[in-house]
Amino acid sequence: MEKINLFCLPFAGGSKYSYRLYEEHLPSFLNLIPLEYPGRGTRMSEPLKEDIRQLVHDLYLQVEHKLDRAPYAIYGHSMGGLLCYLLARKIREEGRMPPVHLFITGTSGPAALSRTEKKRHLLDKKSFIEEIRNLNGSPDEILQNDELLDFIEPILRADFKVSENYAHTRQEPLDIPVTVITGTREDMKPEDIRLWQQEARNPVDFRRMPGHHFFIFKYPYEIVSIIAKKLLVHHKSYQL
Repeated sequence: MEKINLFCLPFAGGSKYSYRLYEEHLPSFLNLIPLEYPGRGTRMSEPLKEDIRQLVHDLYLQVEHKLDRAPYAIYGHSMGGLLCYLLARKIREEGRMPPVHLFITGTSGPAALSRTEKKRHLLDKKSFIEEIRNLNGSPDEILQNDELLDFIEPILRADFKVSENYAHTRQEPLDIPVTVITGTREDMKPEDIRLWQQEARNPVDFRRMPGHHFFIFKYPYEIVSIIAKKLLVHHKSYQL
């Protein structure tokens, strides 16, 4: 019997290798498929994309040949959470088989993201690096190494531009189960997190975990366990 595919979308500055910790905790019925944005990782030679529509289309091309072969879910953290939602909308627009579940961590609802006044991608280098440091997601070895910073800075700026220039448009809510997990010490308002409910027809499962924005690195087992329990129901029904 085929496994359930779990497409994983990286956060800003991330690559297909960002979820290696998740792979260590996967149950046997899940197949983790990390997606890659242009301009990093295995696609380093390609130009970065700063337009969110182009990025969503790129992601769709990566998964379209797998959508009808087996049940699948989509997971994304931060910028990846927004793209997770937009990819699901794109799949619906194309009339393809929808995901059985969306898993989103570390981001407010799209309606809140659309009205953000924070434009980190326009900051000078010193202020930009300070913002990165405040997110608690980059090791000090990178933040204190000028050569590594010069390498990753344009990638992060492009990704922040994608998120910070996002303009939300209300559409028919997705008829897909949605689970949203955020950190207790993240810089986002509870009411903005709950705006995810506007995008889903069924009640969203909102959860909290201790920590800052990159709490996902501290709790890979717990996050995978939540995902696995949600998807186990679909796997059993798929086997019948």
